[in-house]
Amino acid sequence: MEKPLFPLVPLHWFGFGYTALVVSGGIVGYVKTGSVPSLAAGLLFGSLAGLGAYQLYQDPRNVWGFLAATSVTFVGVMGMRSYYYGKFMPVGLIAGASLLMAAKVGVRMLMTSD
Repeated sequence: MEKPLFPLVPLHWFGFGYTALVVSGGIVGYVKTGSVPSLAAGLLFGSLAGLGAYQLYQDPRNVWGFLAATSVTFVGVMGMRSYYYGKFMPVGLIAGASLLMAAKVGVRMLMTSD
């Protein structure tokens, strides 16, 4: 079998990047507006996404964990907030990143299901 031209990036690295984006979004929301709920949500959901990425790092077949739940939850919550406020930044960016993460996790779920 031929080796792929470009090696595939493991899903857990995308998960760690997504974690950093969620946590930094919560911190920026707190710094710019003083929003404690934004900070709490960013740290909570970022921690859950980080835990899911770590679980995925330990066992690549373990995609049914926190990473999937966090990304799907953020697609709904941030997508509705983006629609309600009519702005892309910052909630639309997080909704888009969450949608991409949920799609990537969903594809991995389909690939690993027996």
